[in-house]
Formats: sequence, C-alpha cells, structure tokens
Amino acid sequence: MDKKEYKLNVGKIQEGFVIDHIHQGRGMDLYHYLGLDESEYCVALIKNASSKKMGRKDILKVECPIDNFNMDIIPFLDHTATVDVIKDGEIIDKPHLEFPKEIKNVIRCRNPRCITSVEHQLENIFYLSDAKNGTYRCHYCEAEWTDPSGD
Repeated sequence: MDKKEYKLNVGKIQEGFVIDHIHQGRGMDLYHYLGLDESEYCVALIKNASSKKMGRKDILKVECPIDNFNMDIIPFLDHTATVDVIKDGEIIDKPHLEFPKEIKNVIRCRNPRCITSVEHQLENIFYLSDAKNGTYRCHYCEAEWTDPSGD
C-alpha cells in the first residue's frame, strides 16, 4: 500500500511563538507543561509534520502577547525544540534555549524515600547537575532525572 503525504497549511500568527523541531509525539507534552491547555490563547498543535532533518516532528503555534510566555521549560521537555518569536507577523527573535538551572513542580522525584513522597505540600525542585546530558537532581534527596526526550 502506498503512503500518501498530506500537507496542512496553518496560517501566520501576528504575535506569539512558533515552537518547532519538537520530537514526534512530544508536542502534547509541551502543550500541557506550558499550561496551554488551561490558557485562553489560540494554539495550533501540528503532529507528525514532515521534516527533512527529523523525518517527522511536531510544531506548536501560540498566538499570545510575547511578554506572557515563559520558555524556560522547553529545553527540559525537548532539547531539540526551537522557538521563533513573532511580532507583527514577522520573526523578531530566535532565542537560543538552554536547560534551565532549576525546575519546580514539573516532574516528581522517583525516589520513594524522598521527603516529597510523604510531604506533598513541598515543591518538587530539581537543579541542573549536567547540562551536557540534561541531568537534574532532586533538591532534597539528590535522586537523578535525565533528559526526558531520550537523546
């Protein structure tokens, strides 16, 4: 059976962000962790888009005021993702994303003996221990958490 290529055209946004080069299947994770599922912003999630570089990829387009968006968690969730900042329908910036030095309440400690397993009111805080490999350690017990994109 022949595979047919389908193309979807999603229009330009006037102000906001385009998050591109997301690993195939990770777009919904970014959508959730960025809080877009609970926002009032107009969002387009494109899954399984063709990519010469990646084979297949996901893309998020977010129409929102550029000052209202925190991109810090993007490289933790998918370090291959890129961001284009859009203003007046044009790309005004392509910031270089780096692993955040600290992340709070995005992941939970895997160590069943960690105090966060018992004291649920404590924030789940992880700090970057190895930027090359995207490795984080729990603030309380030092348990390791490695880059979730698996690369």
